[in-house]
Amino acid sequence: MVVIEEHLVPNLEAPSRLSDYLVGKLQLIKTRKGIKKAIKRGEIWVENKKGNTGDWVNGGEKIQLMEAKLVIKKVFPMEFSVIFEDEYIAIVNKPSGIPVSGNLFRTIENALPNNIQPSSQVDKLQFARAAHRLDSPTSGLLIIAKTRSARVELGRMFEAKIIQKTYQAIVIGQMEAAGTINFPIDGKASLSIFKNIKTIPSIRNQHLSLVELQPKTGRTHQLRIHLSKLGFPIMGDKLYGTEGDIIKGKGLFLAAVGLSFQHPITGEVLEFKINPPNKFNRLLNWLELVAE
Repeated sequence: MVVIEEHLVPNLEAPSRLSDYLVGKLQLIKTRKGIKKAIKRGEIWVENKKGNTGDWVNGGEKIQLMEAKLVIKKVFPMEFSVIFEDEYIAIVNKPSGIPVSGNLFRTIENALPNNIQPSSQVDKLQFARAAHRLDSPTSGLLIIAKTRSARVELGRMFEAKIIQKTYQAIVIGQMEAAGTINFPIDGKASLSIFKNIKTIPSIRNQHLSLVELQPKTGRTHQLRIHLSKLGFPIMGDKLYGTEGDIIKGKGLFLAAVGLSFQHPITGEVLEFKINPPNKFNRLLNWLELVAE
């Protein structure tokens, strides 16, 4: 473990629970929820021992925020587009079919050293890390944290749901012009907003629709589940679609095409938009040609 922040407890009028005392005391973790998560992960140490939520702080203790010392990874030699980069964050265009992170060698995080520059800030991360997830078959915009403070603030922003993400997908069927989907996922409230950009006749599926999507909650596979439950599965979805709706070698027709948020350090309003992968237009153009 590596010490990334240290705090010396002053004299206290009365003992305080560790999880209560630390709220607002650390620069890198400022919320009660974040403190509790860090304690649970074993990242908060008191007097050189792992702390527990119910430990009492009396005054004079040395509290340390720790980070696991990562093993130097072998760089995955893959290149992808970097849309934006500064000392604190980067925005990259993730290719489909590659997981963001995990124990595999072929991951976006393992390819980052080949695509972005390391930060020169004092709180730089040992290795740049993704600030959120995109499913392996999903392509598009991914936020990367290069410093600890940026990573913590981005985590807070995602938790507060103030980072706006926009997706495009090709779905099976003719969707209405616009609407919301609010099926619960794993018993939790979930909300997605959709807008039909255009619908194309299809010999195999009768219709395909190009839709714009905005998830307002962050459930795993939310858009894929919501669209499937509504009766409009995403083209190429092997998990929530049907076998006949998969085009061999083309993958999932879902892409993260827009991001809007405040820079976690400078506060600047950032907006990014990209086009979906070329396979979207190739499929729709071919269908329009056949329909003529």
